[in-house]
Amino acid sequence: MKVLVTGGCGFLGSHVCEFYRNRGDTVIAFDNMTKHELKRTGYAVEEARNYNSDYLNRRGVTIIREDIRDFDKLMEYSKGTDFIVHTAAQPAMTISIEDPELDFSSNLRGTFNVLRVIKELRIPLASCGTIHIYGNKINKTLIEKPHRYVRIPPSIDESHPVVEGTLTPLHASKRSAELYIEAFIHSYNLRAASFRLTGLYGPRQFGGEDHGWVANFAIRTILDLPLRIFGTGKQVRDILYADDATHAFHAFYERGEPGIYNIGGGLHHSISLLECVDLISRITGKTPEVKFGKMRKGDLLYFVCDIKKAEKKLGWKPEVTPEAGIKRLIDWILEERSIFERSMT
Repeated sequence: MKVLVTGGCGFLGSHVCEFYRNRGDTVIAFDNMTKHELKRTGYAVEEARNYNSDYLNRRGVTIIREDIRDFDKLMEYSKGTDFIVHTAAQPAMTISIEDPELDFSSNLRGTFNVLRVIKELRIPLASCGTIHIYGNKINKTLIEKPHRYVRIPPSIDESHPVVEGTLTPLHASKRSAELYIEAFIHSYNLRAASFRLTGLYGPRQFGGEDHGWVANFAIRTILDLPLRIFGTGKQVRDILYADDATHAFHAFYERGEPGIYNIGGGLHHSISLLECVDLISRITGKTPEVKFGKMRKGDLLYFVCDIKKAEKKLGWKPEVTPEAGIKRLIDWILEERSIFERSMT
């Protein structure tokens, strides 16, 4: 196969590239190498930004430094490919509020360009969506327990109403992009899917407060730095290890039907922020100082995916438990500790 991965040098994209390269496939990582998120983390930004591209380059992945908002370049490098995995995005709610134009152009214009490409080349597409498109009206359905919020029923499937509650530009751009995917499927008979992803984590994730909270908690715990939680810490996600997400993309390529899929860890992989801190503490033997701040605008306090559709249509289910996955993440952070130590405060 020949596979093009937009955002291929990002966290999830790099795992997709690695998966296909390990199969012996030809892989193109198409990435503009933006630093918008990393600039807010306090890490050694240049080294962190180049970490995944250097990692992939050593494994024979072709790195193309271009932008999905440039249709002509995207088309040029997509010709001859068998599959596109679209991971490039502006994923942070905070950044979407501060820079809505960046959010719009990256998430909507970029996805539209990818759809134009697959329409012309007639190749399948798996695109990264988000569970945030459901909106935060779900917050009103929760019961507060000592260590987490709970909900009855606990899992949420693809038929649940979307864009409800307090909305941000991220909600608008990601839901609009998903609608365009559906429209192109119906209008042009394309084989495409939008994955509503939740709580991604794993090695090579340079997580900060805006995005990648599991990695952020682990990094700061290892470095004996305080970590900040916005709200009570009882927020819940069904976290999903990066390799499990990658296997979902390939399952779609092999057998999946076009459409929308909730892709998460499911009920057995659900964890609250407080529970995650406790798990990291048990693994590392360190107890971090936790500072609490006000809940942020548009925050979703609870989401656990009902993944029955993905199990049935894709033959996929997550395999890596939070305990095993967070241990692998921590092992990677310890190996690459110097990247974080040089600049974190």
